[in-house]
Amino acid sequence: MLGGSGWSFPAVSAVNAAVLFVVFTGVFAAGQARQRHRYVDATWGSAFAVVAVVTLVLSGGGDTQHWDTVRRVLLVVCTVVWGVRLSVHIAWRGRGAPEDPRYAAMLARAGGNPTWAAYSRVYLLQAALVWFISLPVQVGIFVSGHPVAGAVPVVTLMVVGLGLWLVGVGFEGIGDWQLARFKADPANRGRLMTAGLWRYTRHPNYFGDACVWWGLFLIAVSTWPAALTIASPVVMTWLLTSGSGKPLVEARLSAARPGYADYVARTSGFIPRRPRRPDPRHRQDVG
Repeated sequence: MLGGSGWSFPAVSAVNAAVLFVVFTGVFAAGQARQRHRYVDATWGSAFAVVAVVTLVLSGGGDTQHWDTVRRVLLVVCTVVWGVRLSVHIAWRGRGAPEDPRYAAMLARAGGNPTWAAYSRVYLLQAALVWFISLPVQVGIFVSGHPVAGAVPVVTLMVVGLGLWLVGVGFEGIGDWQLARFKADPANRGRLMTAGLWRYTRHPNYFGDACVWWGLFLIAVSTWPAALTIASPVVMTWLLTSGSGKPLVEARLSAARPGYADYVARTSGFIPRRPRRPDPRHRQDVG
């Protein structure tokens, strides 16, 4: 596949991989100097935005059809908006905070050179994940033509994908805002957030992230080659539900909050739904 600029997709994707290597290596150098590897979390979202912009610039305009332009604009705008918001939120939330317990525990367990362990297991791994998870965005921006089956399915996929992206950004943004307000109140110190969106799912931010990436996949898949990248949103969903997301957070909260088991018993772990049963004992659980 060649873009309007004459670049092939493998070449564009290789450039993205190189850019991510440079970005995450630079963040590693800053984190190593300050002994705070938590800075990499604030890089995660914006790294996806960088990939989208680089892909757009290198793919060129060419003689694209109307729906190619719409798809490209949607993918770039949606990826940048989601990524920048997430990076800003994580950077603001973590200002002045000590090292993330996850990274501290990982480095404590690491054998051999701890510096290499941090670089390879945190930074290089995240760079590789960004590259892989962003493949639907890369393909959707790069490819011209190749509609699934005409204009109506293309429009339908884009509309459904955009709708799912909006749901995801809404859940993630509102959930983060609600939790930030809750934690800002000194009266809530040591308590669990069980109101708002957190009443219907223990992880509205992770549910929102999954919706965002399935939405981007649906927008991209309006051109059929993007269907080959379905493993990317699958991997993202797995990371959120079974990898480095939900399990680690819940292990920490279970140890720190005695009331967390009751919250788990009545509240969905991912997909929002009504609490399983009314609980007369339910109030803001003190941990």
